[in-house]
Amino acid sequence: MSEIAKDKAARFLKKRGSVSSLSSHEVKAKESIGKTKDSMSTVSYIDEPGHHDDIPRPAVQLENTFQLGPTKRFPVATVNNILKDVLTSYLQEERYEAELCRQMTKTISEVVKARVKELMIPRYKIIVLIHIGQLNDQSMRIGSRCIWDPANDTFSSYAFKNSSLFAVANVYAVYYE
Repeated sequence: MSEIAKDKAARFLKKRGSVSSLSSHEVKAKESIGKTKDSMSTVSYIDEPGHHDDIPRPAVQLENTFQLGPTKRFPVATVNNILKDVLTSYLQEERYEAELCRQMTKTISEVVKARVKELMIPRYKIIVLIHIGQLNDQSMRIGSRCIWDPANDTFSSYAFKNSSLFAVANVYAVYYE
């Protein structure tokens, strides 16, 4: 990258408030000689580039409500029924194929997330994890850990199995204060 292009990109990133995309040591050396403050690093993960670029999403700003607990509890039984319905309808007649199951995990997780969000439970962050594997005389253990408030946060889980594959679906509901 030429020096002119680096300088131009550094000015653009400085306007946006992020200098980490370039080699931040070069930019820092030029702009802040003698300063000891590090640049802020930002990382974004998108599964497939360009997949989410066409959907503009406005920034959500919430006012402080000083509400420390949910007004409505997360409906675990209803979400269990959603998981059972979606996994059964998508996987009942399917045979295990690695590429097909890779796509099905993405599709099923998006469908489950959309159906759970339709329940309109306020102030809960929804995390959906789908695991699909081949039934072939093996075992599998799935574990997850997170910091969470046992009074407000909860989860729902469902396991599905047919003659060729198994699927485990987890929905985590984390209360957002």
